[in-house]
Amino acid sequence: MTDEQPTQQEPRSEETETATPGDTPEREPRRLKADLVVIGAGSGGLSAAAGAAMLGLDVVLFERGEMGGDCLNSGCVPSKALISAAKYAAAARESEAYGITSGEPRTNWPKVQAHIRKAIDTIAPVDSQERFEGLGVTVIREHAHFTNPHTVASESAIVTAKRIVIATGSRPAVPPVPGLNDIDYLTNETIFDIPELPEHLVVLGGGPIGMEMAQAFRRLGSDVTVIEMGRVLARSDEEHAAIAARALREEGVTILDHHKAAQISNQSGLVCVEAEGPDGTTSVRGTHLLVATGRTPVTDGMALEAGDVEHDQYGIKVSDKLRSISNKHVWAVGDVAGKGQFTHLAGWHASVLVRRAFFKQGSTSSSLPLPAVTYTSPEVAQVGLTEQEARDKYGESVSISEFSFDENDRAIAEGKTEGGCKLVLNKGKLVGASIVGEGAGDIIQIVGYAMSNKMKLTSLTNFISPYPTRAEVVKRAASAHFQDAVFGKPAKTLVSLLQRIL
Repeated sequence: MTDEQPTQQEPRSEETETATPGDTPEREPRRLKADLVVIGAGSGGLSAAAGAAMLGLDVVLFERGEMGGDCLNSGCVPSKALISAAKYAAAARESEAYGITSGEPRTNWPKVQAHIRKAIDTIAPVDSQERFEGLGVTVIREHAHFTNPHTVASESAIVTAKRIVIATGSRPAVPPVPGLNDIDYLTNETIFDIPELPEHLVVLGGGPIGMEMAQAFRRLGSDVTVIEMGRVLARSDEEHAAIAARALREEGVTILDHHKAAQISNQSGLVCVEAEGPDGTTSVRGTHLLVATGRTPVTDGMALEAGDVEHDQYGIKVSDKLRSISNKHVWAVGDVAGKGQFTHLAGWHASVLVRRAFFKQGSTSSSLPLPAVTYTSPEVAQVGLTEQEARDKYGESVSISEFSFDENDRAIAEGKTEGGCKLVLNKGKLVGASIVGEGAGDIIQIVGYAMSNKMKLTSLTNFISPYPTRAEVVKRAASAHFQDAVFGKPAKTLVSLLQRIL
């Protein structure tokens, strides 16, 4: 989609009641009618609003916070900018192994923050109010709530629409740990603005956010301890998650997995976490505490009952079509839809909305396999089912085909041979894949493309892969599945017979 689109007219206005002479001069809310109302200007909401506006529909977009939502302002963009800065610090430490003499890097935290801000500011115009108004969207920077099943209102506007999209996203979930609310803890919404680099960062939660931030701050010079109730990266392939965890430990991150935070307190200006583990209680003291224990959908303050919109702790109750199960005029996209919490999933949800609502096509939220990447070094990437999920679902018909980076010439040349590619098969059909290693998030897209287009496993062998590249591991993993068929005894017998023919 491009910005060069004709400007739409503002949604149709209705007459409002005029104030009686002598009354306090308060401006009555303007009344509008629209084809589509979107609540929330994050990834899903912006994509839905842009798609509808570019189709010539009247669109009203409500956003009380910053345009771009969590991903732009406190999530994907700033975290990846921080990770990028941290990689330079890691490269300086590792350079001697490659024959380059370098000293211990020194982190200038304000300059790191400037790099993060530059990344946000560069992307921000794409998500800006000005851009969307240029597309013809009426943007109202206020909190919105339902007044009835067809109408949404804010301080200055009352909008009735044929369709209403809830795209309010999610916020950091705060666990009920005794003492937590008595200290100044950090979340992904605040950690990028702290005035100084933490001396010792304690991280509650060993999921993607916790592990990414743990490694980044360790590389920048902080001591870091991760406390995780179960295993770290629990939604990733267990074997591959262990490889990433080992890499973090080797860099100096302390990981207390299978430890539960039982009590948090402030002791002489330090955060003290009492963590209960298999061998008893461990006391961890640090200068800063980052809470990264998951996220919760934003549904409060919207008067969903007035809109006849059913919801629960996972978000708006919707069908696989993303339509509210209780109000056919309402849809939900992104984190608040309760189908997963990824920016790219929110974008897909917006595509499903546009296809179903405006083109009457049959896409659903689960039409395509969902990829997920944890941007540690090495990266951990997943699409479709993990090995364990596949075995739980299909049983003994599941097989695995693998290829390691330590046999990949590009990885060997770069000195980065951790991990490899694992393809998950059910009766020879590709149902999932996991890759751990440098660039895994880019490489996994090859498998995702094949699965999304229902291609056979042979499609991953029937192309020429440039040499030397890391992505060759996918082709080699797929080829490994056919090794016995191509080079086994039956094949040898056949070739022997065919050799008799000139």
